Amino acid sequence: MKTFSILIVAVFATSALADDQPPITLDSAPPVVVKTVPTAGSNDVNPSLSTVSVTFSKKMQDGSWSWVQMSKDSFPTMRGKPRYLKGNRTNVLNVTLKPNQTYAIWFNSGKFQNFKDEQGRAAVPYLLVFRTGAKKEEPALDAKVGRDG
Repeated sequence: MKTFSILIVAVFATSALADDQPPITLDSAPPVVVKTVPTAGSNDVNPSLSTVSVTFSKKMQDGSWSWVQMSKDSFPTMRGKPRYLKGNRTNVLNVTLKPNQTYAIWFNSGKFQNFKDEQGRAAVPYLLVFRTGAKKEEPALDAKVGRDG
């Protein structure tokens, strides 16, 4: 009975807090990640993939982003700086990936909050984790053109 009473108090306290908040709308909600390339949880990403991208639920501020390392070993080698594609919803980074490597990238984090929508609201932090597969071997030249030349 004691546990039941505590649960009821917690539910009422939570609903009272929710009543003090303005109603949420698509415009007032913070931006969220709606897509990544590669997809989170992928475990056989082609290591020749040359870009990682993140797409948000709304237009974002140009020139403002936080690609955050969990560790140096789990962050891809960057080739250049991140940039937004037309429409400012998708941010891309040119990278070099290694075979058989697990990567972890935060888009925003507790300390770094520079992915922001046009109104300055920080995006909800999102952790992308993926693993590359083995290096893809190029077929031998005779296999490409056939044995007869």
